[in-house]
Amino acid sequence: MQLPALDLRPGYLVSYQGRMCTVVWWNILRNDRRLFVQMKLKDLQTGRVTELKEHGDTKYEVLDNEAVELTHSYRDGLDEVFFNPEGEEVRCSIAAAEDALQWPAETYRGFYVSGKLVSVSPPKTSVLEVKETAPPIRGAGTGMKEAVLANGMKVKVSLLTDVGDKVRIDTETLEFKERVTG
Repeated sequence: MQLPALDLRPGYLVSYQGRMCTVVWWNILRNDRRLFVQMKLKDLQTGRVTELKEHGDTKYEVLDNEAVELTHSYRDGLDEVFFNPEGEEVRCSIAAAEDALQWPAETYRGFYVSGKLVSVSPPKTSVLEVKETAPPIRGAGTGMKEAVLANGMKVKVSLLTDVGDKVRIDTETLEFKERVTG
Protein backbone atom coordinates (compact mmCIF):
# COMPACT_ATOMS: atom_id res chain seq x y z
CA MET A 1 0.00 0.00 0.00
CA GLN A 2 1.40 3.42 -0.96
CA LEU A 3 1.01 6.33 1.46
CA PRO A 4 2.17 9.94 1.15
CA ALA A 5 4.85 11.03 3.64
CA LEU A 6 2.23 13.29 5.27
CA ASP A 7 0.23 10.20 6.38
CA LEU A 8 3.16 8.25 7.86
CA ARG A 9 3.65 8.06 11.64
CA PRO A 10 6.28 6.64 14.03
CA GLY A 11 6.08 2.86 14.14
CA TYR A 12 5.09 2.38 10.47
CA LEU A 13 7.18 -0.12 8.50
CA VAL A 14 8.14 1.21 5.06
CA SER A 15 10.32 0.21 2.15
CA TYR A 16 13.03 2.81 1.49
CA GLN A 17 15.62 2.24 -1.24
CA GLY A 18 14.81 -1.48 -1.19
CA ARG A 19 15.39 -1.79 2.58
CA MET A 20 12.88 -2.50 5.35
CA CYS A 21 12.78 0.52 7.67
CA THR A 22 10.69 1.71 10.56
CA VAL A 23 9.68 5.35 11.03
CA VAL A 24 11.21 6.38 14.39
CA TRP A 25 10.52 10.13 14.22
CA TRP A 26 8.18 12.23 12.08
CA ASN A 27 7.44 15.97 11.94
CA ILE A 28 5.65 18.46 9.67
CA LEU A 29 7.67 21.50 8.58
CA ARG A 30 5.81 24.38 6.92
CA ASN A 31 6.97 27.59 5.34
CA ASP A 32 4.96 30.22 3.42
CA ARG A 33 4.48 28.19 0.24
CA ARG A 34 5.48 24.59 0.92
CA LEU A 35 4.86 21.70 3.24
CA PHE A 36 7.66 19.27 4.07
CA VAL A 37 7.84 16.17 6.21
CA GLN A 38 10.95 15.48 8.27
CA MET A 39 11.49 11.82 9.17
CA LYS A 40 14.04 9.50 10.68
CA LEU A 41 13.97 5.97 9.26
CA LYS A 42 15.79 3.11 11.00
CA ASP A 43 17.01 0.25 8.79
CA LEU A 44 15.90 -2.95 10.50
CA GLN A 45 18.88 -5.03 9.41
CA THR A 46 21.77 -2.63 9.98
CA GLY A 47 20.28 -0.34 12.64
CA ARG A 48 21.34 2.76 10.67
CA VAL A 49 19.15 5.82 11.03
CA THR A 50 18.54 8.00 7.96
CA GLU A 51 17.18 11.54 8.25
CA LEU A 52 14.93 12.68 5.40
CA LYS A 53 13.18 15.90 4.39
CA GLU A 54 10.50 15.12 1.80
CA HIS A 55 7.54 16.81 0.17
CA GLY A 56 4.28 15.89 1.88
CA ASP A 57 3.02 14.07 -1.22
CA THR A 58 6.11 11.85 -1.72
CA LYS A 59 4.87 8.25 -1.75
CA TYR A 60 6.24 5.42 0.40
CA GLU A 61 5.45 1.73 0.27
CA VAL A 62 3.99 0.76 3.66
CA LEU A 63 4.63 -2.90 4.42
CA ASP A 64 1.75 -5.03 5.68
CA ASN A 65 2.66 -6.32 9.08
CA GLU A 66 1.19 -8.24 11.94
CA ALA A 67 1.83 -7.29 15.57
CA VAL A 68 2.32 -10.10 18.13
CA GLU A 69 3.20 -10.01 21.83
CA LEU A 70 6.62 -11.52 22.52
CA THR A 71 8.66 -12.42 25.59
CA HIS A 72 12.43 -11.88 25.42
CA SER A 73 14.54 -14.90 26.31
CA TYR A 74 18.24 -14.42 25.47
CA ARG A 75 20.86 -13.23 22.95
CA ASP A 76 22.40 -15.89 20.70
CA GLY A 77 25.32 -14.57 18.64
CA LEU A 78 23.90 -11.95 16.26
CA ASP A 79 20.26 -12.78 17.08
CA GLU A 80 17.85 -11.89 19.85
CA VAL A 81 15.60 -14.82 20.79
CA PHE A 82 11.95 -14.28 21.74
CA PHE A 83 8.99 -16.55 22.41
CA ASN A 84 5.49 -15.92 21.07
CA PRO A 85 2.29 -16.71 23.07
CA GLU A 86 2.18 -20.23 21.54
CA GLY A 87 5.64 -20.94 23.02
CA GLU A 88 7.43 -20.97 19.65
CA GLU A 89 10.94 -19.52 19.45
CA VAL A 90 11.38 -16.60 17.05
CA ARG A 91 14.57 -14.71 16.21
CA CYS A 92 15.47 -11.30 14.84
CA SER A 93 18.68 -9.32 14.41
CA ILE A 94 20.11 -7.44 17.38
CA ALA A 95 19.63 -4.13 15.51
CA ALA A 96 15.89 -4.81 15.12
CA ALA A 97 15.43 -5.27 18.87
CA GLU A 98 18.13 -3.21 20.62
CA ASP A 99 16.02 -0.06 21.15
CA ALA A 100 13.15 -2.06 22.64
CA LEU A 101 15.38 -4.08 24.96
CA GLN A 102 16.67 -0.92 26.66
CA TRP A 103 13.28 -0.86 28.37
CA PRO A 104 12.79 -3.83 30.72
CA ALA A 105 9.31 -5.34 30.35
CA GLU A 106 7.38 -8.59 30.61
CA THR A 107 6.29 -8.45 26.97
CA TYR A 108 7.30 -6.59 23.81
CA ARG A 109 5.47 -6.02 20.52
CA GLY A 110 6.93 -7.88 17.55
CA PHE A 111 6.18 -6.96 13.94
CA TYR A 112 6.06 -9.70 11.33
CA VAL A 113 6.34 -9.03 7.59
CA SER A 114 5.69 -12.02 5.32
CA GLY A 115 5.83 -14.37 8.32
CA LYS A 116 9.27 -13.17 9.48
CA LEU A 117 9.98 -11.19 12.69
CA VAL A 118 11.57 -7.93 11.52
CA SER A 119 11.13 -5.45 14.37
CA VAL A 120 10.49 -5.36 18.11
CA SER A 121 8.99 -2.38 19.97
CA PRO A 122 8.93 -1.66 23.70
CA PRO A 123 5.69 -1.32 25.67
CA LYS A 124 4.16 2.16 25.93
CA THR A 125 5.58 2.67 29.45
CA SER A 126 8.35 1.09 31.50
CA VAL A 127 9.25 1.21 35.21
CA LEU A 128 12.93 1.82 35.99
CA GLU A 129 15.03 2.71 39.02
CA VAL A 130 16.66 6.14 39.30
CA LYS A 131 20.46 5.71 39.58
CA GLU A 132 21.57 9.38 39.69
CA THR A 133 19.76 12.62 40.49
CA ALA A 134 19.95 15.67 42.72
CA PRO A 135 18.52 15.31 46.25
CA PRO A 136 14.73 15.69 46.57
CA ILE A 137 13.45 19.23 46.99
CA ARG A 138 10.39 19.31 49.25
CA GLY A 139 7.95 22.21 48.91
CA ALA A 140 9.51 23.51 45.69
CA GLY A 141 6.39 23.10 43.55
CA THR A 142 5.90 20.96 40.50
CA GLY A 143 9.18 21.46 38.67
CA MET A 144 11.40 18.86 37.04
CA LYS A 145 15.07 17.87 37.42
CA GLU A 146 17.53 15.66 35.50
CA ALA A 147 17.94 11.98 36.38
CA VAL A 148 19.81 8.97 35.01
CA LEU A 149 17.86 5.71 34.94
CA ALA A 150 19.10 2.13 35.40
CA ASN A 151 19.23 1.70 31.59
CA GLY A 152 21.48 4.79 31.22
CA MET A 153 18.80 7.09 29.77
CA LYS A 154 18.70 10.70 30.93
CA VAL A 155 15.19 12.00 31.64
CA LYS A 156 13.43 14.74 33.59
CA VAL A 157 11.68 13.60 36.79
CA SER A 158 9.71 15.36 39.54
CA LEU A 159 11.56 17.33 42.20
CA LEU A 160 10.47 14.79 44.86
CA THR A 161 12.26 11.86 43.17
CA ASP A 162 15.34 10.44 44.91
CA VAL A 163 18.06 7.91 44.00
CA GLY A 164 16.60 4.40 44.29
CA ASP A 165 13.01 5.46 43.53
CA LYS A 166 11.20 3.68 40.72
CA VAL A 167 9.57 5.82 38.04
CA ARG A 168 7.22 5.11 35.13
CA ILE A 169 8.53 6.57 31.85
CA ASP A 170 6.83 6.85 28.43
CA THR A 171 9.20 4.90 26.15
CA GLU A 172 8.40 6.98 23.03
CA THR A 173 8.71 10.50 24.42
CA LEU A 174 10.94 9.80 27.49
CA GLU A 175 8.35 11.72 29.49
CA PHE A 176 8.08 11.14 33.25
CA LYS A 177 4.64 9.76 34.18
CA GLU A 178 4.77 8.99 37.91
CA ARG A 179 6.76 7.68 40.85
CA VAL A 180 5.97 4.03 41.54
CA THR A 181 5.70 2.83 45.14
CA GLY A 182 5.96 -0.72 46.37
